[in-house]
Amino acid sequence: MALEKGSTATTATGIVRPLQFGIGAFALLLAIYFGVVSLISGVGFALEQFATFWYFILPLSLGFGIQVGLYTYLKNLVGQHGASGKVVAVSGTTSTAAMVSCCAHYLTNILPILGVTGILAVVAEYQVELFWLGLFFNAAGILYVASMVIQATKEHKNA
Repeated sequence: MALEKGSTATTATGIVRPLQFGIGAFALLLAIYFGVVSLISGVGFALEQFATFWYFILPLSLGFGIQVGLYTYLKNLVGQHGASGKVVAVSGTTSTAAMVSCCAHYLTNILPILGVTGILAVVAEYQVELFWLGLFFNAAGILYVASMVIQATKEHKNA
């Protein structure tokens, strides 16, 4: 896909699509959080946990949305898939796991037969640490994809 310098339509399209994908990823991660926690413990509990941990949940979702938006912009700019997709997938998975972990310990009531109780107890015990880990991976992913966007933009200007 060739981009023309100074074309308003191309610039708008180049920005709008990544914004749409980023907002969609942000909303999807929140939907996964509310869906999983609501299925496990009910909607009321999901809202209560969100009210308690919103300062972790929103940045995790926002960071994932930013990564997806940057990756979409990079993909459009370069015209091919890059290695940054792996970073988005890893940090997105970590973000989702960190958000769901805040309520995963309630699965111990319904899954003791499967031997999952010990794992879920550990996850529940370290939920705040998992939130921080998710934020770290988000920041690393954003920095990585942003550096690739900057590099691709420089190469595009030189071409």
